[in-house]
Amino acid sequence: MVKAFKWSWGLLLAFFCLLLVRVFLPLPFANEIIIFSIYTMGCNFLLGRVGFISFGQPAYLAVGAYGTAFYLFYFGSNPYIGILLGIVAGVVVALIVGPFFVRLRSDYFALVNLALAVIMFYLFEKILAKITHGDNGLWFLTKMTATPGLDLGSPSDFFIFVFLIAFVVWVLYKYLDDSIFGACCLATKTNEDKLKFLGYSNFNIRWLAFVIANTTTALAGSLYAVYFGFVSPEMTAPSRVADPVIVTLLGGVGTLYGPIVGAFAYTGMKDLISGYIANWELFIGLLLVFIMLAGEKGIWGTLEPILKKIFFRKNNPTN
Repeated sequence: MVKAFKWSWGLLLAFFCLLLVRVFLPLPFANEIIIFSIYTMGCNFLLGRVGFISFGQPAYLAVGAYGTAFYLFYFGSNPYIGILLGIVAGVVVALIVGPFFVRLRSDYFALVNLALAVIMFYLFEKILAKITHGDNGLWFLTKMTATPGLDLGSPSDFFIFVFLIAFVVWVLYKYLDDSIFGACCLATKTNEDKLKFLGYSNFNIRWLAFVIANTTTALAGSLYAVYFGFVSPEMTAPSRVADPVIVTLLGGVGTLYGPIVGAFAYTGMKDLISGYIANWELFIGLLLVFIMLAGEKGIWGTLEPILKKIFFRKNNPTN
């Protein structure tokens, strides 16, 4: 009963957090934050559960975005099919590079993913310039056709769609965190030998976690492509590789609500500060250092124990 209550409380809180974004923020800003939160969920899972810090998430974001963009620019006009193809592209890439990457740990994993992001940037900007149009990117906003039900070309309909997607992804990670698989992921981070003794394969668990996380990132890339109707190599630029890691640290590593809170804080500060300061990244970097020194667990990691004391003290079911 207690577990069911906590699940219900968690679902309602996640739903409320996502809905709050729309109520108090302009629609374009709300859509951007929710896409960014989905983008960060994969990085948060890798870092918080498996112990992998990845500077290569923009590579998987671009794979999903270009998988969608190629279809919508060259072959078709249905955004739903484009999103599906972007997800498939992300799964394929994660399955291919995963067996090589997950054998590495700590700094080596971070560096090899960083190298992948740089390779993808050069690939989309230079080598495949004839089909990616290089720095000019692919524009296909006017090529997408209206779809029955939710028209993803409409910002308001797109918000409903991306809101539901984000909620489903959050529920997935909530389930994984509470499952045996989630416990095994944590064990690969803290006690590999014990997990191996129990008969589990550290390699298989890391590989599956890697695929799940980067498929989520590719999904965010697909949503990005459909929403903006434009994709360019800029999303894999070296200056952007730390964004998901920063948002993860800002929101709280390993916390389920951290990506939502971190995306809101990071995007909000970026849009607010960049209007007054040209080098806004420096300010956010200094602020991140302060938050980490003061709270250590990020914004949500600091607030979560306080909120639990407030709500669970009043709602303490016995059965």
